[in-house]
Amino acid sequence: MTGEASRARARRAAIIVFVALLALYLASLAPHVTFWDAGEFIAAIESWGIPHPPGTPLYVTVGRAVRVLFSFLPAALVVNALSAILTAAACALGGALLVRRGARLAQGIGAGICAGCLTTVWLSATEAEVYSASLLLAALMLTVAERAGTLEGAGERTRAVKARALLVYLFALAATLHPSALVAGPGAIWLAVDDGATSEDRRIQRWWRGALLSAALVAAGGLATGRFALALIGGAVVVALAIAGRAGVSGRRGAAAGASRAILALALGATPLAIMLLRARLDPAINQGNPATWHALADEIARRQYDVAPLWPRQAPAWIQLANFFQYSDWQAALGLAPESTASIPRLVVSIVFVALGTIGARAHYLADRRSFRAMLVLLLGGSLGVIAYLNLKAGPSIGWGILPDSAPHEARERDYFFVLAFWTWGLWAGYGAVAFAARETWLVARGARARQTAVACGLALAALPALLNWRAMNRRREPDASTASLLADALLTSVPPNGVLVVWGDNDSYPLWEAQQARRIRRDVTVVTSPLLGAGWYRDELRRRWRIDAGALAPEATMVARTVASAHASRRPVAIAVTVPAEVRTAAGKSWSLCGVAWTDPGATCSFAGADSLAEFLTAHPAGRFTDITVRAMTDALRCAPLAARAAPDSAVTDSLAGACNTR
Repeated sequence: MTGEASRARARRAAIIVFVALLALYLASLAPHVTFWDAGEFIAAIESWGIPHPPGTPLYVTVGRAVRVLFSFLPAALVVNALSAILTAAACALGGALLVRRGARLAQGIGAGICAGCLTTVWLSATEAEVYSASLLLAALMLTVAERAGTLEGAGERTRAVKARALLVYLFALAATLHPSALVAGPGAIWLAVDDGATSEDRRIQRWWRGALLSAALVAAGGLATGRFALALIGGAVVVALAIAGRAGVSGRRGAAAGASRAILALALGATPLAIMLLRARLDPAINQGNPATWHALADEIARRQYDVAPLWPRQAPAWIQLANFFQYSDWQAALGLAPESTASIPRLVVSIVFVALGTIGARAHYLADRRSFRAMLVLLLGGSLGVIAYLNLKAGPSIGWGILPDSAPHEARERDYFFVLAFWTWGLWAGYGAVAFAARETWLVARGARARQTAVACGLALAALPALLNWRAMNRRREPDASTASLLADALLTSVPPNGVLVVWGDNDSYPLWEAQQARRIRRDVTVVTSPLLGAGWYRDELRRRWRIDAGALAPEATMVARTVASAHASRRPVAIAVTVPAEVRTAAGKSWSLCGVAWTDPGATCSFAGADSLAEFLTAHPAGRFTDITVRAMTDALRCAPLAARAAPDSAVTDSLAGACNTR
């Protein structure tokens, strides 16, 4: 197959994969805000603000541009649809890459569709989530790297130098988007450097290119993770290579130009970080970390607000961390058969089948093109074992119970999204293998064109089978998944007296409120105070600067909540505390509270919550049921407090003992 014919087939594969997956994602798209980070990202995009560290300024700015373009549509719908487009494009690029490297058209289509139907990939495609953009950036790195290596092998060195400069630019962009995209860096370098040359001179040149790209990746990685000394070292090596190239040390013409382009690409790619500095000085509504100074910007990028785990000691036994990865792997192909996190035999059988298909696809890929196979293998290992080693995660929330000590720490949520590149890579191979297995030529000799077409169709159906097997778990349009977050936000805000202060407990009872206030303009008179953030100095300063609420100096959380309540009362503002806040934190701020809707309000305050009847009807029609993540179930249980409050006498205080379910998360 000629190069032009291969590229034409790759384009056809990309278009088919993109259209098919985009249709699937839009059909299952969350119509409203979802839990965890989605509400914060939507609110940040709406206000062109700064979400939690590392700030993701490129994602927010791109999202803001799309939001302005489609301002006539609901903000949540626009940002969720953006994730669908980005993820479909990433999978389209993955399938096209395989076709350019020797796969047949149907194999590339099957690869892209299968990868896009795995749960971790699909989930990020149906809500406002930065990992959709990160996946696309990783796919772009591989695409550009493949082009650079191909051009170098064909002797088009000037164009190859430009392609490698573009690859370095993409490395730097990861620092402004999300560092997870850099997991694709080593595989991309392999693709860009491995041009198939065997001569001694070409091998020296290959090592030179590898050193240059590796140094650029180190510089980008240091910048993306706040390890600025490492970034300087990587940048210094790039500069040294440029100087050495000018002196002729590399043994090839144009080496200095390539290194000089890399320096410029690194600098240009990092410039979106300045957006956070400029926007923070305008103090947008969402301004986490307030990076209005260079020092604060460095803290934001380095995520110093969090307790970032070192490589050692391990936060969980190594075998638990590996088991967590295999648990998440088992969720990928058939989660709809058993949406709960515990093991299921039918789901496990399907998972084993797709492991086998991935093995077949990996072998077919190896036989078709060893260069890109090795790059994808590096990506798979980096996205699995590399991520496990680097992140040093605690045990997941659904693993290790009864095995680890009861005091062992667990993650606040399932972290399967950290391994998205590993699952995406295996999905590409599984789809490749499904078509390769079904359409093996040894089965079809002398059976004619119709038999071959039927076999290919069966292979494509097998590759797309996860779309059917995962639909039950991945359809974000179903109730109560589709609207629980927005219902909770509306219920909390309407439980607060006018001009009140509402204390909430964490991500899932604050981020949807931010979305409601910023994107849907609901109850903007309410000041939302997220109690875990009180431990951050920038947040206490923000409360004082904007709302004249003083939580005082750093102290135990319950103490700071009590100070916050007292400060609000001193300003003659009513206070409400969400039912998601633990009772001990609430009672530290006062002993007498009245349950109004889904919040505890000041004693004697008039309860104006009017949605209890309709909310009770919704909860009756849509019980929580079983979910992959317990968040929807827990937040739905919190909503049940509103009907309970409605049954209480209007002038009575519902005591803790009578409403125990409404005091804790």
